[in-house]
Amino acid sequence: MELPRVALSSCELAYLEQGDPDAPLIVLAHGFPDHPKTFLPLMAMLCSAGYRCVAPYLRGYAPSTLDGPFDRQRVGDDLAELAEALSPNAPTVLIGHDWGAAATYTAVGRWPQRFRKAVTLAVPHVAAFEKNLRLSRSQQRRSAYMAFFMLPALPERVLPRNDFAYIDALWKRWSPKYTPGADYLRELKLCLAQSLPSALGYYRSLRPSRTRLRQARLDARIPIYVPLLHLHGEDDGCIAFKMSNGEEKYFKGEFRSENLPGLGHFLHLEDPQLIARAILDFIGPAREA
Repeated sequence: MELPRVALSSCELAYLEQGDPDAPLIVLAHGFPDHPKTFLPLMAMLCSAGYRCVAPYLRGYAPSTLDGPFDRQRVGDDLAELAEALSPNAPTVLIGHDWGAAATYTAVGRWPQRFRKAVTLAVPHVAAFEKNLRLSRSQQRRSAYMAFFMLPALPERVLPRNDFAYIDALWKRWSPKYTPGADYLRELKLCLAQSLPSALGYYRSLRPSRTRLRQARLDARIPIYVPLLHLHGEDDGCIAFKMSNGEEKYFKGEFRSENLPGLGHFLHLEDPQLIARAILDFIGPAREA
């Protein structure tokens, strides 16, 4: 089945959607190694509460545009443009996981008029993460995969080997108590196979450069006024919750942060009911949106 698509200023995004087309909009942005179907259980619950949900394949992920750039500023602008295109008359809710969360901080910081509330899953404010990373040997070891993905050419040769066994290992390490279904992994790996090397562009955008330095300065300087909820799994094997220490200083609007016991990096798949309740408690009923 052909997915709906929307043309933005510098890319075209395909997306999954659920819910009443006239209901208040929630945009959900995925991370790596993942794709929009990661949100299907959560979307069903949010739509049952009266919302419309749209989960795009971010740029770099087939069948969306595979061209970069892939820095957070560009991807954050994509999310703001998508929200404007699909809900031109009302601000939306933005939910991001992993790289989608990193882009969410940028989107709501740069385009506060387009979002009424935001939720980030598994990734703290990027400026706080980068500051804390310099002081944490344990997190540096956890984040070693990022340096591997920044390498030229090699990762896209290694990843497809043995049916993307490296991806299986990441999921197991990051969410040790959760195993995705075989069909889910099959579809995810097909998406990645069609998307490489573009999907690695997010990590390669982190290589030292003038653009990267400018992005880091923007991350630290732009205050976020959009009310935001950060949800994190206590057993997250990718990013420890302590990497969020001090992140509250980057927020001028309402800000909440919760460390959820028993959950890992893919917390929205591990316990979608719990995450949906937390989100709905924060964003409120759709009829009041």
